[in-house]
Amino acid sequence: MALLLLPFFLLLLSSPSVQAQQNITLGSSLTPQSSTSSWLSPSGDFAFGFRPIEGNTSSYLLAVWFNKISSMTVVWYAKTTEEDGSVVQVSSSSRLQLTSSGALSLQDPIGTEVWNNQVVGAAHAAMLDSGNFVLAASDGSTKWETFKNPVDTILPSQVLNPGMKLRSRIISTDYSNGRFLLDLQTDGAFFYPVAVPSGYQYDSYWSVPGNDTTNLVFNVSGMIYITSGNGTQIKITSGVITSIEDYYQRATLDPDGVFRQYVYPKKVSNLYPQAWTVTDLKPPNICSAETKVGSGICGFNSYCTLEGANNQTTCLCPTQYSFIDEDRKYKGCKQDFQPQSCDLDEADAMMQFQLVPMSHVDWPQSDYEQYSPITKDQCQHLCLTDCFCAVAVFNDGDNTCWKKKMPLSNGIIGDGVQRTVFIKVPKNKGQQSELIDSSTWKKDKKYWILGSSLFLGSSFLVNIILISILLFGTYCCTNRKKVPTLQSPSSLVLPLKSFTYAELEKATSRFQEVLGTGASGIVYKGQLQDDLGTCIAVKKIDKLEQESEKEFAVEVQAVGRTHHKNLVRLLGFCNEGKERLLVYEFMSNGSLNTFLFGDVRLQWNLRVQLALGVARGLVYLHEECSTQIIHCDIKPQNILLDGNFTAKISDFGLAKLLRTNQTQTNTGIRGTRGYVAPEWFKNTGITAKVDVYSFGVILLELICCRPNVDLEVAEEDQKILAYWANDCYRCGRVDILVEGDDEAICNLKVVERFVAVALWCLQEDPTMRPTMLKVTQMLDGGVVIPPAADPSSFVSSLR
Repeated sequence: MALLLLPFFLLLLSSPSVQAQQNITLGSSLTPQSSTSSWLSPSGDFAFGFRPIEGNTSSYLLAVWFNKISSMTVVWYAKTTEEDGSVVQVSSSSRLQLTSSGALSLQDPIGTEVWNNQVVGAAHAAMLDSGNFVLAASDGSTKWETFKNPVDTILPSQVLNPGMKLRSRIISTDYSNGRFLLDLQTDGAFFYPVAVPSGYQYDSYWSVPGNDTTNLVFNVSGMIYITSGNGTQIKITSGVITSIEDYYQRATLDPDGVFRQYVYPKKVSNLYPQAWTVTDLKPPNICSAETKVGSGICGFNSYCTLEGANNQTTCLCPTQYSFIDEDRKYKGCKQDFQPQSCDLDEADAMMQFQLVPMSHVDWPQSDYEQYSPITKDQCQHLCLTDCFCAVAVFNDGDNTCWKKKMPLSNGIIGDGVQRTVFIKVPKNKGQQSELIDSSTWKKDKKYWILGSSLFLGSSFLVNIILISILLFGTYCCTNRKKVPTLQSPSSLVLPLKSFTYAELEKATSRFQEVLGTGASGIVYKGQLQDDLGTCIAVKKIDKLEQESEKEFAVEVQAVGRTHHKNLVRLLGFCNEGKERLLVYEFMSNGSLNTFLFGDVRLQWNLRVQLALGVARGLVYLHEECSTQIIHCDIKPQNILLDGNFTAKISDFGLAKLLRTNQTQTNTGIRGTRGYVAPEWFKNTGITAKVDVYSFGVILLELICCRPNVDLEVAEEDQKILAYWANDCYRCGRVDILVEGDDEAICNLKVVERFVAVALWCLQEDPTMRPTMLKVTQMLDGGVVIPPAADPSSFVSSLR
């Protein structure tokens, strides 16, 4: 009995004791990229806070991680609260706060709550040395804890109750819900494959049965087991280590469906390297796990093997197959050749295709025909002459043959597989194409002869067709003058996809959802029919005048050559008949004006990052492109925000290209009232300084969170923002511009610097305005900003 109670006694010693920890008080907050981005446990072994996502440093998890090892392995991360919650990712300007009501609240840059722990009334919080982050009441009881809200990992002293689940990641660097689930039920622990993204559970591929299961325990000695109502313990893993104090431990349901128990030495050890080492795992051979529905452990048309000391699952493709996605091999393999046509006769099939043998491989769930007894040669012949057969499997032991068709599932390779597989592949790709063409000719020959006979047998029909051709040719020549055509994609030399009109019509559900209307067309929301269901923005140029054709050509040529973090990316275009469409990446947070002039004020740090982003995008257009691009219509509506609130400049329909040997150009007035530079109204050349002027207006709007002209303001001297800002700057009272904005008030030196830069941008003489490169240096504080003259006659830009 004493031995039975020992694990629970060890758990009791390590259970949360909030009073003994350094408490986090109500009102405390965390922000990414700051000195207060995380809260540490007393020993510093664990941290709770914002953790950048691998390969995407602009997105952050709210997470718990091992803080003293180089990999900083994440063991918990926030997910949305629905049944099959998705991972919460936020940008660098987000904030987590332990509110005065005793709850955790995670807010995005505009102050919208994106996650909370659904518990209030905590008196304080603590990051414990066990790796558990807790919210505690004033009496010391636990109100909420990460240990009771597991994700994919459990730690020593953690206990799961029936109904709790572990869900794997999709891949190690993508925290989205993965393909496997550990579900603790009252009759044991069960491992399920899961359909992505629906979350549907297939039949269990491994389990630890237990009657009247009460919990799953990971004790501090390194044993993981389930307990039943009568106190019986059923072991799952046993990675017991000799010295608990010298090792970090964790157990994770990995992306390949294996539940692995790991150790990591805190100091240099002769027993283990300075890395995570597997001490136990279940199931012992994941490759042998079969699923009746779905692809199996690896993706369709691939096969599974185990490699390395940690028994890592490796998925491989058969000969002349390749992965659909090398980074996400669970998507399976595709044929690198044209499949066998069912129109081929038996002789052509034997000439074009062959069967390549592979030993100790099988796809046990893909049979559609079985023969026995039969010889190996007969088995191969039956597959070669069957257009549905992709693989033939032969068992020498009982002379049995199976034919398998695509897709192949539950693939496995190993010495225990006593079968020979024959993969159908072409003998020669060039010859294959030639023979397919010849077979098509054989099939179509009789139709060609019939059509030729009818054509040649009717002189009247010949005359009618000849006249029709002449009329059609005349019509095309006439209309070609009316509707100029864009250069072909090959002559543009752009890495862009050429979409058909039908593709974009389908993607936008017949152009149903309007995102916005621009000077040269309407923008619609759409979704591509790819694996990820990529959202897109489709700009449909609905005019056929010469000017619209010119704008379309300019936009494709200009944007197609650009690639910058702060520019909206052009994915492709459509140039079909009279249809002119542009396909952009979709910006989920819309345009800047939606947030800038709303009821909720954007956080100061975010506004700073937005200003710098727009400035850097303009530097790229003005100075880093092979051909300088003047945007000509910089305004909040043309600054879009992605999911991380990164500013991206859009709408190059009004862009003006300058060749490298030119410094200015003449053009008609372009742009939007209130943002256009004074030189637009003069008979002078237009330079990149018109964008500098527009940026100055936007910079003031970002500082003050109000439009550049607001006629509803009571004070007359505040109606035009540029004049008001100039007056405040001259009087040394820029604090008035950000009144009520506590963050900005705490950064008045930055506010003053930004106002000074804006006033330089608004100089009436274009030669007095700095370049955008100089503007970015001034905003960053890298150069001294001299006093600026009064800004231009702003009224001229309102005409």
